[in-house]
Amino acid sequence: MSYRFYLPHQEGGGRTGTKILAVDIGGTKTSFGVFEVKDNALSLLREETFASRSMGTFEEILQKFLAFDNGARPDVLSIGVAGPVLENKVTLTNLSWELDAALLKTEFDIERVHIINDLEATAYGLVGLGAEDTVSLFESSETILGNMAVLAPGTGLGEAGIFWDGEYHRPFATEGGHSEFAPRTDLDVELLKYLQHEDEIISWEHVVSGPGIFRIYKFLRDVKGHSEPAWLKENFKNNDNPAAVISHAAMRELDATCSLAMDLFVSYMARESASLVLKHKAVGGLWLGGGIPPRIFPLLKKDLFREQFIQNAHMKHLLEKVSIRVILNSQAALIGAGYYGAFGAE
Repeated sequence: MSYRFYLPHQEGGGRTGTKILAVDIGGTKTSFGVFEVKDNALSLLREETFASRSMGTFEEILQKFLAFDNGARPDVLSIGVAGPVLENKVTLTNLSWELDAALLKTEFDIERVHIINDLEATAYGLVGLGAEDTVSLFESSETILGNMAVLAPGTGLGEAGIFWDGEYHRPFATEGGHSEFAPRTDLDVELLKYLQHEDEIISWEHVVSGPGIFRIYKFLRDVKGHSEPAWLKENFKNNDNPAAVISHAAMRELDATCSLAMDLFVSYMARESASLVLKHKAVGGLWLGGGIPPRIFPLLKKDLFREQFIQNAHMKHLLEKVSIRVILNSQAALIGAGYYGAFGAE
């Protein structure tokens, strides 16, 4: 995949020595990284991760991080967040936090503060990734310069577009993960009705996410009558990440229900990936990010994902041309927030 991102201040240089504090806020964890601009690239000086719910507010976590350097302030604070950013403000989707760049700038005496969507940050992060940070799921025989897309299941489901303007790629945020789930089979319809006991409107995030894996499994167990062996029940008790328990059992073929749950998850992920590609005409490629794809890569490499991805009434020929890569570096959004803060903000 060929890409050249629009970072207006990168080619001109002149920002050597600038300190960027990048932050990636997710529903589960919040990562901080201090970067310094060197030779039109970023050099990581320090990083730290906190449980997002370890304190009541983001400001408390930020204050704790800054205290390590005796309160020294960065030149730029650039934050990637899971939620819709409007006018440099955001109410986070999976946390009860509200962030306002202007208030953060005043409270912490930082020259520039930027807030962008975490999937937009992930897209910018591609600038700072090396060959070892991504792996091919499918490589098209054709190299096409065009729009690209990013789909990232983790605690939630993030989606972004990357517009090709003829010279540069330009990332932009979406909230596509919250569009409505589209059942296709009779089993999908049963799952939808089961999930509607939880919420009236079921989105793709309900099924294509870590919590979604567990929802699918519980549907198979509680509605379809699949048995749950004692060892699996015990594993659920001893692990606060049931999705990891299910995917682990599926990849090692230890339990048929876990395998079926992951087959459904992979199918739904492929179908929503195809929808994202079609809506953005992302012939330049699809990137799979977030915490889940790297962990289940062996399942994604099986025929099921690609079969479901290219299954379409009229656009199979287009979907067959789309290269797909998995982002292995879990810090892609943090790196991207750093690059946006250093070079991308107007």
